[in-house]
This record gives sequence, structure tokens and C-alpha cells, in this order.
Amino acid sequence: MALVYTRAFSPMRVITFNVNGIRAAERKGFARWLARVEPWDVVCLQEVKAHADDVPRSLRAPRRSQGAFAAARRKGYAGVGVYTRHAAAFSAGFGSVEFDAEGRYLQADFRDLTVVSLYLPSGSSGPHRQASKFRFLEAFLPHLAALRASGREVIVCGDWNIAHQNIDLTNWRSNQKNSGFLPEERAWLTHVLDDLGFVDVFRRVDPRPGQYTWWSNRGEAWTKNVGWRIDYQIATPAIAARARAASIYKNRRFSDHAPLVIDYDFDLR
Repeated sequence: MALVYTRAFSPMRVITFNVNGIRAAERKGFARWLARVEPWDVVCLQEVKAHADDVPRSLRAPRRSQGAFAAARRKGYAGVGVYTRHAAAFSAGFGSVEFDAEGRYLQADFRDLTVVSLYLPSGSSGPHRQASKFRFLEAFLPHLAALRASGREVIVCGDWNIAHQNIDLTNWRSNQKNSGFLPEERAWLTHVLDDLGFVDVFRRVDPRPGQYTWWSNRGEAWTKNVGWRIDYQIATPAIAARARAASIYKNRRFSDHAPLVIDYDFDLR
């Protein structure tokens, strides 16, 4: 049975989703699902893997929204996007020569809120990529601190490629030396939450185990729910406190990730 979302109490719906190639996701029905999951206010995409001109027509600015994209210089790699139906000022990158060229950060500033689409590097393909990931963490932390100190409400959506706690992946014991669950990565995310004062919004709403957003394509990981929770909406405390419902859409599979949907009691107009 299809999951139905209601807006009885919440005027703002934010969705984040790593599409793992927007053209592939479109072929698997993502555009049709986005039309059914109405009404949404902001949608953040990661791993778009396409420049704006290559995005399928149905996903350039769906449902009368404005769409913005930050593509990587390298074709078919990384890239992030944001859709919204509200007036917003967009800015790409966070001031890193290395990582801004990879299309990993797109910021949308609304009147009283900043929403970011973030795609943090994965280090799983080898030591050189893990070194790049650690460089990203070092470079990005001051920017997160500046966002927190800005006085604005902020929601940083996206694929952070880190499972924070044991509850956030199935096989935590066997993954403690693997990228995505390294002690250094987890400590960095703990610092973001405990010291900078951001909030993991999904966990604030849903403390249950077994809630994942990514599954390997190997074996029967999806069928058996052997997954990782690495996609987040991490927010400043006041807007996080207004979260009223959170869900991970798993009825259909458009990617190796699943869309994370959170409703906030917040008027974006």
C-alpha cells in the first residue's frame, strides 16, 4: 500500500534524496512519486550526476517549482540540486577550491530559513578517497560553525556518508574499520551535534532501530533491510523542535538511497 502523507498540522515539508543519477531515478519513477507526495516545499537532491541541461525535463523544475543545480566540473559525477515553490536566493559552494568544483553544496536562503543540499564525499573506494573525505570534514566544519552562528534557522539536508551511532547501521560491529563508520568520522559528527549545537532531526522524531536510508546493491540488503542511515536533515535547535513527522519512503526504490521526508510546523511563505 502506498504511503500517504497528510498536512493536517504542518505547513512545511522538506525532502532530501540521493538520486544516484537523476536520469536513472527518473526512469524508475521518481518524478511520478514526487508528484504524489504533494504538497512539498523544498526538495534537496544529491549525486545528480548531470549538468542542468542534461536533467530530464520532468525534473528540471517539477510541479511549478524553481529548480537550481550545482554540478561537478567532471561530467557524470556528484552534483546537488534544490527545488522549491518559494522565493529563494541560491548560492553554490562553501568556499573550498577543491570541493566546490565537485558540486557538493547548494544553499537556498529564504526569508527566515536557510536550507542546504549537501553531498559529503564517500571514502569507501580506497585510501585516497578517505583522505579526500577527511579533508572535506576539516574544510567544512568552519562553514557549519558560521551557519550556526549566523542567527538564522538552518536545515542541512543530504547524504553525509556517516552513520553516527550503532543504531544507524545493521552490522555495526563488523564496520568499525570501514569508511562511513570510522571513529574519526563519528566523532566529527558528534562534534557537529554536541558542540556546534545542531540537531539530528530524524532521531529527534523517531528513535527506533532499523531505520535506514541506504542499502548496498549486493546480495539481498534491501530485501532484508541490511542498511545504513547516512542521509540526514541536521538543523538548528529552534527549527528542529518544530519537526512533527518523519518518514523514510521505501515502498518503491528509485536509487540505492531512499527519500527522507520531514514535516515542520513552520511557515516558509
